[in-house]
Amino acid sequence: MTDQYGRQIDYMRISVTDRCNLRCIYCMPEEGVEQTSHGEILTYGEIARVAKAAAGLGVTRVRLTGGEPLVRRDLGRLVSMLTALDQVEEVALTTNGVLLGEQIEELAAAGLGSVNISLDTLEREQYACVARRDELDRVLLSLEKMREYPWIQVKLNCVPLAGYNEDQWCRLAELAGERDMDVRFIEMMPLGLGEKFPLCSQETVLQRLREAFGPERPAKGKDALAGRGPAFYVTFEGFRGRVGFISALSHKFCGSCNRVRLSAEGFLKPCLQYEGGTDLRRLLRQGASEQEIAGAIRQAVWEKPACHQFEQPRGEGTEKKNMNRIGG
Repeated sequence: MTDQYGRQIDYMRISVTDRCNLRCIYCMPEEGVEQTSHGEILTYGEIARVAKAAAGLGVTRVRLTGGEPLVRRDLGRLVSMLTALDQVEEVALTTNGVLLGEQIEELAAAGLGSVNISLDTLEREQYACVARRDELDRVLLSLEKMREYPWIQVKLNCVPLAGYNEDQWCRLAELAGERDMDVRFIEMMPLGLGEKFPLCSQETVLQRLREAFGPERPAKGKDALAGRGPAFYVTFEGFRGRVGFISALSHKFCGSCNRVRLSAEGFLKPCLQYEGGTDLRRLLRQGASEQEIAGAIRQAVWEKPACHQFEQPRGEGTEKKNMNRIGG
């Protein structure tokens, strides 16, 4: 499935909920948000129908997100439904890790292929400040629990935050030195509450790592799926794993973007920045056929914008929701 600019779209991020058990300062206000009712979010069956249609059009990778996806009950059942689709090569999960240790056995049995754990600091008080919840111990236990599932690829995602976690960038990178895993630094997206934070660019973080570990060298992919995402990977002398950078602002990669996002409410978004997209929930609940759902997905992909314009003043049609509503 290609868009009008010739990009191959083979990756779908699916939000299963807008709810979360943390209140990270760049994602949700401290008092929380008005929650979407259960009736407004897609059922697992509806999600599976969308995924099946998308897979028939060429989507081979599906990632479950939130909010925090593990706060939705029985997520392993959805993972099983998605891994059963012949065209889907990998079902992945992005989580804050708080509940991962308790649920990983079921998720692994369902066929989960990889896990991204969001972790901005290894210091307890700092974690409680950023996440507004004292849950670091549970996250670290989940990370340790993942050692029991070596076939599931684990990556740590850190958002560099000026004034909050600069002293943690090297500590987090050291985890890639000690273990055969990836630690990635993801530039803040200026959406919702994220607009309030200054950009910590790839070069800013990389220079700090060079000072600690010496010059970097390019890191080769470790598996068949490596290189199919936007991350740029390096490694340092003596490191077992890799350090990655996802730098949508300082190193714009829109020309190779391969993804679309499905919100928990069933809205298909071709681009993170813009409000535009297609209401698949309406089609699903009006009794649309598989062909009609596939046609709506294909049309939304065809209309995918050429690129984001985060470097420009916000204009008409810019997304105004916080990341927990968009799908992380």
